[in-house]
Amino acid sequence: MFGSATISLTIAAFVMTVILILWRPKEINEAIPAIGGAILVFLSGSVSVNDIIKITNTISDAAITIMATIVMAIVLESFGFFGWAAEGLMARAKGSGIRLFWYVNLLCFLMTLFFNNDGSIMITTPILIIVLQNLGLKNHQKIPYLLSGALIATASSAPIGVSNIVNLIALKIVGMDLYMHTLMMFIPSTLGLLFFLLLLFLCFYRVLPKKLPRNGKGQHPLQAQSPEVLPISKNRTRFMLNILLFVFMVRVSLFIASYMGIPVSIVAVTGSLILLLWRWIYLKISPLDMVKKTPWHILIFAFGMYVIIFGLNNIGLTQLLVSYLKPLVSGDLMNGSLIMGGLVTLMSTLVNNHPALMIGTITLTGMELDPITLKVTYLASVVGSDLGSLLLPIGTLASLIWLHILKQNKVKVSWREYCKVTFLTIPPALIFTLVCLALWVSWIF
Repeated sequence: MFGSATISLTIAAFVMTVILILWRPKEINEAIPAIGGAILVFLSGSVSVNDIIKITNTISDAAITIMATIVMAIVLESFGFFGWAAEGLMARAKGSGIRLFWYVNLLCFLMTLFFNNDGSIMITTPILIIVLQNLGLKNHQKIPYLLSGALIATASSAPIGVSNIVNLIALKIVGMDLYMHTLMMFIPSTLGLLFFLLLLFLCFYRVLPKKLPRNGKGQHPLQAQSPEVLPISKNRTRFMLNILLFVFMVRVSLFIASYMGIPVSIVAVTGSLILLLWRWIYLKISPLDMVKKTPWHILIFAFGMYVIIFGLNNIGLTQLLVSYLKPLVSGDLMNGSLIMGGLVTLMSTLVNNHPALMIGTITLTGMELDPITLKVTYLASVVGSDLGSLLLPIGTLASLIWLHILKQNKVKVSWREYCKVTFLTIPPALIFTLVCLALWVSWIF
């Protein structure tokens, strides 16, 4: 039993950490308040040394997997892969702003599926800004592409658990492998994404330019200003497709490894090392540049946030949630899906989706639910964390990164413009996805 001072300091550390992450005074890195809050929680006594060891074991595999995935994305950027992919989408748009809308969102979906949501935002947003600026579109015409792309990129981490570090950590907590996650989640969440994208298209249809301008040479602007073609292959397309095939094989291997009980981090690190060697041989770029380019602060952020949440769990927060929620979610998959998805959406909107999903997942593990109900309610929490959290731009780190990139490039998207779209599209898309999840799992089991 903890004293009042320990409880008060733990809660204060959590509140101040969330405020600093959302506020980010002087563009402070989110890892700084997270690790500062974790130190306060540790000093308060609500988290012990043994808890720290347990936390490290819980998040290590997920953190290493995500970092290896980010390394792969950086290597592909060196190859010019993302510029090549954007050129292909522009060519397939055939001068239509409406076709470009669908292809932009396809690119964002695939980037998240093959890498992760934060990486997808960091990769696709600068590409889209260059494309839209070179097309000469006005600010209000850029918003449909940038906003829908960011929303789809972030929400697309739901179909497979390996596309989001907090999803991977939560999988470890509930003892669920990637294979089972994908079996139960891919179909309903993909249907939800398609429905969400349709709603976004209906919101933006009147603003989308029907015809895209071309430059004097009759080319699309991106094609005219694309980077130098790689000096490593005469057939650029074939080379890029080979890389894409390799990345796809690595992603498939992650699921095979998870199914066989092999740590997925081993496969992810092996894939990234092979790509680094590939780049070293053909581009003569030493792997040492990854020391500077890799965002190591993600590890610190994830560790710090989990320490804080573990402290909240130890002082009894999750026990309160368990006693209130267990009667509501037990025995009915539809109720469990809607309630947990809605709860994590609300918490994500208030305190960001990372702590929200961790709190929700730890709460579920304390309810002693039957295996199917536990899995469904957990997956519903993921939907709330990945899709419902987008209701406000402060709900996810990916959204905050996106806003920062837009500000750097002098592209204006106000909260009013953001919320005008999300308040119309996310609630129906969230409910649709949660209903599909309950029905799908009831059908396959």
